[in-house]
Amino acid sequence: MKILGIDPGLRTTGFGLIHKQGNKLSYIASGTIKTPDADLPQRLKVILSGVSEIIRTYSPDCAAIEKVFVNVNPQSTLLLGQARGAAICALVAADLAVAEYTALQIKKAVVGHGQAQKQQMQDMVQRLLMLSGVPGKDAADALGVAICHAHSGETLSALGDLAPALTKKGVRVRRGRLIG
Repeated sequence: MKILGIDPGLRTTGFGLIHKQGNKLSYIASGTIKTPDADLPQRLKVILSGVSEIIRTYSPDCAAIEKVFVNVNPQSTLLLGQARGAAICALVAADLAVAEYTALQIKKAVVGHGQAQKQQMQDMVQRLLMLSGVPGKDAADALGVAICHAHSGETLSALGDLAPALTKKGVRVRRGRLIG
C-alpha cells in the first residue's frame, strides 16, 4: 500500500510517500510545495495543483493529513486551515480515503512521545525509513504523517468496522468509555 502524508502550510506544504508491505515501511519520495508571495487564492491554487500533481505522479492508495488546532494567532490558524482545505480537496477529488491525525498522535507514532522536537522527528524518520540523509523539516513531518497512518490506520479501520456490530448489540462508547 502506498501512503501519501501531507503536512499543510500556506507558504510550504510538505509531502511524503511511503510503501507499506506487512510491517515493513519503505521510502518512495518526499518534498515540499512552495507557494509564491502572492494573494491567498493564488497560493491555495498552487497547493491544490501541487498535491494533484503528486497524486498523478505516484498514484497513492490512501492519504493522511495533519489536523490543525488553534494557535496563539487566530488569523494564522484560519490561513493554515485554508491551506489544509486546498490539500484535502485535491485528495478527495482523486477519490483517496483521507485520515487525519493530530501533531501529538504523529509525534507519538514516530518518536514515542508527543513533545518531540522537529530535529527528533527528522532523525526518527531517517532511521525508520533507512534514509541516507536527514529529510527537511516539512518533508519529515509529512513522512511522519504517513508513518503514523501506516501504524494507526489498520487499527482505526478495524475499530470502525466493529462499531456497527457493537451498536446493534447495544454497546456504545463516549469519550473512550463504555456507556449503556
